[in-house]
Amino acid sequence: MPSKTALKLAAIATEQYDLFHEFSENDPQLAAQIKKYWSATSSSFTSVSVAWSAVFVSWCVKQSGATKNDFFFHPAHSQFVFVAIQNAKAGTGVFRGFPITDYAPQVGDIIHNNRDGGTIDFATAAKQKQYTSHSAIVVETGVDADGAYARTIGGNESDSVRRKRVALNNKGLIIQRKLSPYISVIQNLM
Repeated sequence: MPSKTALKLAAIATEQYDLFHEFSENDPQLAAQIKKYWSATSSSFTSVSVAWSAVFVSWCVKQSGATKNDFFFHPAHSQFVFVAIQNAKAGTGVFRGFPITDYAPQVGDIIHNNRDGGTIDFATAAKQKQYTSHSAIVVETGVDADGAYARTIGGNESDSVRRKRVALNNKGLIIQRKLSPYISVIQNLM
């Protein structure tokens, strides 16, 4: 069962979706919020044309109560995923990265995948800090007419805050896909 903080993270992501999914990153309402997302990292905002999906995740995690000791807030997904994988290996930390074949995503977790034709796998992500990728926050799990799923909310998806459906198998594990394959799930133990 998700912790109170994991549920809070999902609620924060959902609130951002509710407020901004009808806007494009160039609309003043979302552009102003994107500038706020950057405040979660040590990098400064330059423009909405700079990839902002990792700062969206970082900001939501920070708003849920995580500190820099809990989560590595960064404008690149690969950076905070690398730290989460190291946490899992060491059995430390409250955000731990696992292969999609080993851990079923829960509400408040983060699903990490390739982007732009990338084919990084978990073993590479455990050794490499810099590659193009994407992450989104799990806000719901369930079963519908198409089977088991996790619903995620992410930033900078089609230049806005969007929801996506991630197919799960009957054990609740992510079903791999060919295009933009999944890399890992970050478990939220806060």
